[in-house]
Parts: sequence; structure tokens; C-alpha cells
Amino acid sequence: MKTCAFLSIFLGTLPLLISSPRTLPEGSVLEDKRLLALKDLHGYFPFAPPQSVEEWSHRSAKIRHQLKVAVGLYPEPSKCPLNAVIRDRTDHGDFTVEKVFFETLPGYYLTGTLYRPKDSNKKRPGVLCPHGHWKDARFYDAGEAKAKQQMDKGAESNIESARNPYQARCVGLARLGCTVFQYDMIGNSDNHQISYEIAHKFAKQRPAMISENKWGLYSPQAESHLQSIMMLQTWNSIRAIDFMQEELEDVDPDRIAVTGASGGGTQTFMVSALDPRVKVSMPAVMVSTAMQGGCTCENAALLRVNEGNIAFAALFAPKPLGLTTADDWTKEMATKGFPELKKTYQILGAPQNTMLHNRIEFGHNYNLPSRQAMYGWFNNYLGLGSKEPENERPHTRLSKEKLSVWDKEHPMPPGGDEFEIKLLQSLAKDIRKKVKSDPRIARMGWDAILDSDLKRCVDVEWDLVVKNQRDGYLEMAGIIKNVTCEEQVPAIFLYPDSDWNKRAVIWLSRSGKDGLYEGNELKKEVKKLLLGGNAVCGIDLFMQGEFLKDGKESKATRRVNNNREATAYTFGYNSTLFVHRVRDVLTTIKMIQSDKHGARKIDLVGMREAGHWAAAANYAARGAIDRTVIETGGFKFIRVRSIRDPDFLPGSSRYGDIEALINYAKTKPWVVDSKGLPDWIRP
Repeated sequence: MKTCAFLSIFLGTLPLLISSPRTLPEGSVLEDKRLLALKDLHGYFPFAPPQSVEEWSHRSAKIRHQLKVAVGLYPEPSKCPLNAVIRDRTDHGDFTVEKVFFETLPGYYLTGTLYRPKDSNKKRPGVLCPHGHWKDARFYDAGEAKAKQQMDKGAESNIESARNPYQARCVGLARLGCTVFQYDMIGNSDNHQISYEIAHKFAKQRPAMISENKWGLYSPQAESHLQSIMMLQTWNSIRAIDFMQEELEDVDPDRIAVTGASGGGTQTFMVSALDPRVKVSMPAVMVSTAMQGGCTCENAALLRVNEGNIAFAALFAPKPLGLTTADDWTKEMATKGFPELKKTYQILGAPQNTMLHNRIEFGHNYNLPSRQAMYGWFNNYLGLGSKEPENERPHTRLSKEKLSVWDKEHPMPPGGDEFEIKLLQSLAKDIRKKVKSDPRIARMGWDAILDSDLKRCVDVEWDLVVKNQRDGYLEMAGIIKNVTCEEQVPAIFLYPDSDWNKRAVIWLSRSGKDGLYEGNELKKEVKKLLLGGNAVCGIDLFMQGEFLKDGKESKATRRVNNNREATAYTFGYNSTLFVHRVRDVLTTIKMIQSDKHGARKIDLVGMREAGHWAAAANYAARGAIDRTVIETGGFKFIRVRSIRDPDFLPGSSRYGDIEALINYAKTKPWVVDSKGLPDWIRP
């Protein structure tokens, strides 16, 4: 039944002994979409193509901004000098090979191998080649037996390429006239300042690295600063482009391309989406509507809550984008994902600029047929001028000893826990300066973190369940339904019998709507509000009150079916509990606004462990609140010590913590901690 929250039509008076009325019978469950199973990386991530250029211009800007925030690159870190070292050139007939390392952050090095065509005086394209999750990565050797199996299947044509197809890719591109930089993912080959176990196998939180002042990766503090392996690897890719453009005189800075497979495919579409200097891109066996990337290095908090890898790949449009598939999670790409990508390119007037090399007879790979498709694609769009780009010739495979960049004269730089802590502290300090110097950064950061506004509350209804006439006020309990989002908010409205001032006060409490009451009577502050002519509303935020079987709030949020204690696996795909609660407040505001007999002014009060919710909701309401009163109790997001704490919020400390929510809100809150209760609430 739809009715007005403030319509008083009940005449009887009930006894003074009162308690919070329920909106559901005992044992019943709210019909709220958020109570369903959580989404994870193995879900289905379809992409809806735009209907117009204008639509995509607006939508792609929003997706790209959300991507920058999630990856931890809004704003970007300050760029230090690369201090690049290029050494030990070896001649291989028609190409040369050199060892490379340089600083992407102060004291933090990227390592790799540089392949260049020989005897060419012309500027040539620069191609980045991030590797994937193959054993030993840049030093990979499949061994002779596996190599022969690949040749028997038609996946490779010669033994050396079959033993290391990633090296073969670099040689092939160099022979076509490209300068190629194959660089290490974190924890692989020569890159060990942060270990492979931390970067790719992390499973358990490290209590010794959880602290407000000293923290490590994956900790609540690192996540609150959006510091992740995904961030560091993507930054390495961006700095690799700097290296090509700034350090290599033979590279044409306007012809930069990227190609990698599997986890290297993830890096390919990520840097292609975020760095406009990339002109041609070809992520192999990664982009799909299915599995989104299983490694910690391919995930980050906030990353895929609204969109998946197809959308991220689409951000490259209308520039040339090639893709490959295999008998893996990409095998349905031809019918699920690629048609929508093609439609996007058509809308943008460049259908010829995207291609799918569909070879699902092979397992997960970057084999010869896929490399040949890439050679042809790059030949066309990088202007290589080869008449036979697919003709990959044999080469002599280089061993680990020939490729490793470290030796006695060039020792491996220090790493380990202390290095990790100092690196993250340095990053946090750098970003803090940028955020403080430009309030717009903090606002745009918080907009992406909360991803909440009144516009998502298009269709909101009020279903009255219980109505009681109390001594001096009307009590109505029911459910606020956000029909648009399939979400529900149990609520109680208290309405003074006479002289209502057309104000409604939303009262937030750690106890939900029960927080209006103290024992068998109303709280003194609530009584004061009613005596002042205000209507008062108490609500059960998500996972409070009637969302729970026993009504008691859990101390740990839900997580996906993955025992690894990395928050990206849950909150990279699902909104945090904190964000859901902010949205519940906005739904309540919208319901009051849309009630034609309702309030003309809306106030918000968050007291005693609810102040941070009120601060965030007030910020997200963008001036819809007339008066806001909060009591922080000294709360700061940086002090949250568990990634499963109900108040855990990735990105919060990066953009100024709770102080930013207070300072940058359109409605300036009254902060009880420093001012005490305002007169209109004080009993």
C-alpha cells in the first residue's frame, strides 16, 4: 500500500510503554537485491554499447575517471627522474638486445629487455610487451618436450619460439622495424623489491603491517589510500612509455603500441585506457564478459563494481584495438562482448579499427597464429610497411643468464617489508600534498568512492505497515522502497500531533531505527525535536535492525567465496557496506522529498558512532539537507583495522578522510565534538 509518511489519520491512543515497532513479521526477510549472493571475478560482465557519440563521450569519461580512482592513479604520483640504465648490447644479426632498468618511483625500479632493429636511421614505433602469468615470465622456458607438443598442434613453427613465445614476439616485432621493451611484472624475473608471494600469491593479512602510521600492501590503510599491486604495475607501464619517449631517440613518440597476453593482457588494456599516448593496442586472451582476472595484480578495490573488462577495452575506441581468444574464459567473446565492442566502434565511425582473432581450438596462449594476427595488425596501424608481416623467422633464444639485468657491478636494489612500508609512505605523502592543494581532486575522488547521489533514486515508494497514536505524536512504521535499485529501508516516522513545522529530521544511529528509543520511551533528544515541531525519522541502514535475524550488527562484512584476504576480490566487484548505508540515507531523503504532503526542509543527525555515515550522506546529498549535525567521536577511516570492518572504505584516506567530507559538503555540518549539541536538539 502506498501512503504518505506524515498523513495522520489514526485516532486511538496507546499506552506509554513503547518500543520500536517492526515492519516485517518475525522470520520474514526484506526483498532487497543487496541480500543476494555477492558478485565475484567469475561472474558475468556484459557491456551495453552506447547509442550515440554524445552518450559515449559522457559515459566513457565517467568510466575512465572511476578507473583512475580505483587503480590509485587519480591523481598520479609525481614523476621522478628515470635514471635509466641501458647496457650490454648484443648483436643478433638483424636486431640487437640490451638490458634495461630505471626508476618509476624514487628507489623503485622497473626491469626489462630492449629489442631494437639494426641499421635503421628512421624513427620507429615503440612497443611495450608486458608478460602474463607464465613461469619465470621474461625468462620463460617451456622446455623441449612441451615445445614439441606446441609444434605438433600447429601452435608454433620452430623449437626456439615454442620454448619462449614471449621472446619470439619481441624478436618478431623488432624484425618488423619496432623498438620493443619487454618489462617485468612485479615479483617476476629481475623485479623482486616486492616479492612474487606478496604481488601474486598474497593470502593472509599481516598484523605487523597494519598501523595508522606504518602499513603494507593489502592492509586497511593501504586500501584506504588505494595503494595496490595493480596501481604499481600500471604506473610502471605508464613510466615505460615515458622511457620510450624520453630516453630512446630512435622511437617515434606518436607511434606507441602495447600488447600482452593473460595478465599482460590486463596491463595492456589498462594502460591503453588510461594513457592517451598509446596509439595501437592488442590485449591477448584476456578481455571477455566472463572471468575478469584471477590474480591480486589484476584486481583493485572499486574497480569492477559497475563495469567490466569489455568496458575498459572500449575506452580505447576509436583507436585501433585488436583482440585474441582461446579455449579459456575468452572463448565466447565472438558472441558475447565483441559484437558490443564493434557496435561502439561503429557508433564512433571507425568499425574497421577493431578486430577479433578467434582461435578457440588452442588453449590459453600467445602462440604463433595469435602473434601473426598481431604482426598484421601492427603492420597496418603502425605503418611498418612489411609485405609479409606474418612471416616469423627462427631466432636463437636467449637464456636467463643473457637477459638478467643484475650482476656484481649492477646489484639488485634492496626490497622487503621495510622497503614496502617506506614506498607506500612516500606515495601517501606525495598524494596528500596534491589533494590538499586542490579541493577539486578530493571532491572528484569522493564522488567516485561513494558513487551515490539522489539521481539513482528515481522511483521511491513508502509502504505503511504499522500506525500507532502515541501520547503527543503519531508513530508510523513501514518500508521505504527504492524500486529503481530494488533496495528497501525499514523506517519509523514520528510526527507531532500539532504545529508541525514542515521539517523532517533523519536520525541515524548504530542501533538503526531502534535508536529513536531508550528503553520504553523516546530518547530525550528525539522528544526535544518533536516538542519543537519537527517530524523525526529513524531507519535501519543496510545490515542493521530488521536486515538481521537477531537485530544485532555483525562486526565483519560479507566476503566472496575466496579465502585470500585481499579486499579487491570482494570490494572490487561489490559496493562496501558503508556505501550501501550512505545510499539508504539518500533513498530516505528522496522519499521525503517526493511525498506531496511531506517536509519542506530535511535535517540529518548522526550521533554516537553514526556521525561518519551522516557526514558522507550529507556530502553525497549535494545540498538537499538543510541542517546536518554530526558527532565524529574521533572517528577516522585511517584507523579502521580490518578490511571486513563495517566502516572500511577504500580510498577514504587518500582524499582527506572524514575531514574532507565535512569541509567540502554543500551543507556545512554542525560538529558536536567541538560545538556541543545545537539548541534545537539539546534536551
